[in-house]
Amino acid sequence: MSRRLTPRGEQRRGELLAYATERFATNGYHPTSVAELVDGLGVGKGVFYWYFESKEDLFLEILRSGERGLRRAQHEGMGDEPDPLVRMELGIRASMEWWAAHRELYVLIEFARTEASFASGVRKGERVALEDTRRLVQEAMDSGAIADGNASIVAQAVLGVSSVLARTQLLGRSRPAQEVADEVIDFCWHGLLGRDATEARRSA
Repeated sequence: MSRRLTPRGEQRRGELLAYATERFATNGYHPTSVAELVDGLGVGKGVFYWYFESKEDLFLEILRSGERGLRRAQHEGMGDEPDPLVRMELGIRASMEWWAAHRELYVLIEFARTEASFASGVRKGERVALEDTRRLVQEAMDSGAIADGNASIVAQAVLGVSSVLARTQLLGRSRPAQEVADEVIDFCWHGLLGRDATEARRSA
């Protein structure tokens, strides 16, 4: 649903999104009803349906807003940095900080993967993230910053390491975002051989 909203309308819509995100993450999508959401905010159902066609529409907008927020944080984190490898590092750091501040969205995305109504939206977001990363990897290869290879495979590997450590270390163990980012970057940049061995192999 697309409506031209006043500043007050934008604020009310944002309140609905924020409250629903918290309730869905806490109680689950299916057990949480529209009635519970409007009662919690102290508004009528008519207000809800002015902004969203259904609970499903609301949930999809939460996912889309989260994806946009993450990409915005990444782009702001990278800024105008010209070095593609440094931009990738800055993007990873910005991502970890964003996930640390939006833990509830991770819960909702993991749920959405299992639901036919939402899984395609998650996959679309993943394709966008992969293409963003692939372009950075290809640029780094073209500049000679990293070895030539299949940029898509390398991008998938970087995202895989980032995703697993975000889930297990950042969200699972509540470790500081920048510590987890350090470990993602160190592994992706130096791999199993470690920093010293990597440098030795390059100079050999």
